[in-house]
Formats: sequence, C-alpha cells, structure tokens
Amino acid sequence: MDLSDPPALIGVRLVVAVDGLALLLFGLRVALTRRLPRRRFGGRGVGSEEQPQPVRIGGGVALVGAALLVQQVAALATMPAAVGLALLGVALVLFVAAVVWFGVRRD
Repeated sequence: MDLSDPPALIGVRLVVAVDGLALLLFGLRVALTRRLPRRRFGGRGVGSEEQPQPVRIGGGVALVGAALLVQQVAALATMPAAVGLALLGVALVLFVAAVVWFGVRRD
C-alpha cells in the first residue's frame, strides 16, 4: 500500500480481503461439517444421481479464499518488495491448488 493510492482503490482492496476471509471461513465450515447450506430459494431437491460433494466444494472454496486473502494482504500491508513478491507467489500456488483440488477430489 502506498500513501499515494486513491482511497477508492484501498476500499476495494479491503472489500476483497474481507470477501477472501469470508470465503475461507465458509469453505472450511463446509469441508469440516461435510454439509452444504440448504437452498433457500425454489428449485427441485437433489436427486440420488446428483449427490453434493461438500469436502470437494468446501476445500476448493477455502483455498480460493486463502489465495484472495494472501494476495490482498500483500497489496495492503507495507513490506519489502521481495516479501510482497513471495506472498503473491503463495497466492498463485494456493489458487492452482484450489483448481487441482476441485479437479482431482471425487468424494
């Protein structure tokens, strides 16, 4: 974060960081409880051939949330350039892990 950044950009980064934290917590909750939230709006129920996969979905969502959170912390916090670049690398690895997790996991 730089003092010359416009306040709107800082606000957007804070909103994305909070969203990343919310996704992380939601994904962990779904993966650990092995239950997806109930549908609140219309539609038909889940048939036997369409069983939800809560660990797969929750783990993927948690990893995407962690990637968003790490990326925004790297943008918001004042740190040396090498540390910021390392955090962006960690965010990229987390995002790739989320894609692999969702693609490989079949429970």
